[in-house]
Amino acid sequence: MNKVLYGEILMPGSDEEQADQEQNVQQGFWRTVKKAAGRIPFMEDVVAGYYCMLDPDTSAKARGILLAALAYFVLPLDIVPDFIAGFGFTDDIAVLTAALGAVKTSMQERHYIAARKSLKA
Repeated sequence: MNKVLYGEILMPGSDEEQADQEQNVQQGFWRTVKKAAGRIPFMEDVVAGYYCMLDPDTSAKARGILLAALAYFVLPLDIVPDFIAGFGFTDDIAVLTAALGAVKTSMQERHYIAARKSLKA
C-alpha cells in the first residue's frame, strides 16, 4: 500500500468530526491500552503515536492519520471484537501498523520519552 492510500483510508472527516473523534480517543485511550497490554507487541509505538497526535507541531496529515487509527483502536466498534481471545486485537494491530508506518517521520524522540514514562507509571 502506498502513502497516498494510507491517508485516503485513515484520514477522518470534517474538522467537527475530527474534534469529536479526538475527544473520544482521549477519553478511552488509557483504558484500551490497559486492556491491550501484552497483546500488542509495539505498545510503546502506539503510546508514542498518541503523544505525536496530541503534539501541535505534528503536521495535520500525520495527526489525522494517527487520530483515525487510534479511534479505531479505542472505539468499541470493530471488524473483530476485542473480547475474542487471541484474535480480538488483530485488526487493531493491522490498522495501527499501517498508521505508524505512514507517520514514522513525524514521531519524535520526545513522543517516545513520554510514552516510556506513561507506560512505567
